[in-house]
Amino acid sequence: MIAILFWLFVSSIIYAYVGYPLILAILARTRPEKKADGAVTPFVTLLIAAYNEEAIIAEKLENSLALDYPRHRLQILVAADGSTDRTVDIVCSYADRGIELSYSGPRQGKMAAINRAIDRAIGDVVLFSDANNLYEPNVVRELVKPFADPGVGAVSGAKIIIQGDGALGESEGLYWKYESFIKQQETRLGSCVGVAGEVLAVRHGLFEAPPNYIINDDFYVAMCVLRRNYRVVYTPQARSHERVSPSAQDEVNRRARIVAGRYQALVLAHQLLPLHRPVIAWQVISHKFLRPLVPLAMIGALVTNVIAVGDPVLLATASLPHLTSPFSWLLLLAQIVFYSLAWIGAHTAQPGKWFYLPTFLVNSNLAAVMGLVRYLTQQQTTLWQRVPRRRLQRPLPVHEDGEV
Repeated sequence: MIAILFWLFVSSIIYAYVGYPLILAILARTRPEKKADGAVTPFVTLLIAAYNEEAIIAEKLENSLALDYPRHRLQILVAADGSTDRTVDIVCSYADRGIELSYSGPRQGKMAAINRAIDRAIGDVVLFSDANNLYEPNVVRELVKPFADPGVGAVSGAKIIIQGDGALGESEGLYWKYESFIKQQETRLGSCVGVAGEVLAVRHGLFEAPPNYIINDDFYVAMCVLRRNYRVVYTPQARSHERVSPSAQDEVNRRARIVAGRYQALVLAHQLLPLHRPVIAWQVISHKFLRPLVPLAMIGALVTNVIAVGDPVLLATASLPHLTSPFSWLLLLAQIVFYSLAWIGAHTAQPGKWFYLPTFLVNSNLAAVMGLVRYLTQQQTTLWQRVPRRRLQRPLPVHEDGEV
């Protein structure tokens, strides 16, 4: 029984991180690759959510004004919910350049601000963005191309982590390359289920305002589009650049919030899953719903491995499937080495590349545990938990692999 549980835990971890992307890639190869060649220029509303962003909002607005898209076909609208610094004043100073502002004094959260601002959006397509990311000039043109297909309801661009912030930035950048690969395969298969909320374009008529209690609003919006039988497409050529969180703890807090939203989505699965589209439902379960459960599987694998090592009955014969000696000891040693590398990486100023993956995976799953606790104790608020921003800097040219 112990061996069965151990391999069940290990298999679920391997499937979540490796098995699903591999199966997905194989299935995607059976479909012809579709290219977005539509020469369309719909009216677009760029909706920027901002809360106390006086340090970077001017840079964001300058970046938005420099986008390579017909200015008369682009509305730039800022939703500054409850800002108490100079954010509103700075945005107002751009009024003569066509920047519009939606503002309400009481702070009610990001979605309340967006839901209020959406009434002022006049674009056929609404492009959602944050204040702390910069677009490459071609972003809007690339995002609107897939809308030439009437079956496409939403398009997500690529999130690129600006290099130069040490191990934290390197590991975060590797993660987003991994996510990019998965989204490309999902799109080729038919539709992706993961979107980047800071570079997400949605047909105005398909946008369904998430309830104020929803934590992961971008995931909710994507699920609404999928439930209405439209496709969600990933376009890696539409690149949004941002810096990693200022510290590892800030990154853990950010991820904990996301994972709390994943647990919320699990509870609401009967409402969110497009069960009439079984392939899409499988993708959502594999890509979004299994990941928050990985830390529980990691704990289970370690506990069952320790039990197997300490059980004298299992020491009689050597068998890997039955988790007997010496294999149980070797597997336990491998786990100890993995967690030791993660610990060293987390407590070393400049860890080498050998430490990136273990440190990132352990930190991510620790954040998942925090997210579970926050959700179960109802401590996770939908309000922005703002952290100090690093200066964005204008993005440098990127290579084909997405690195700056």
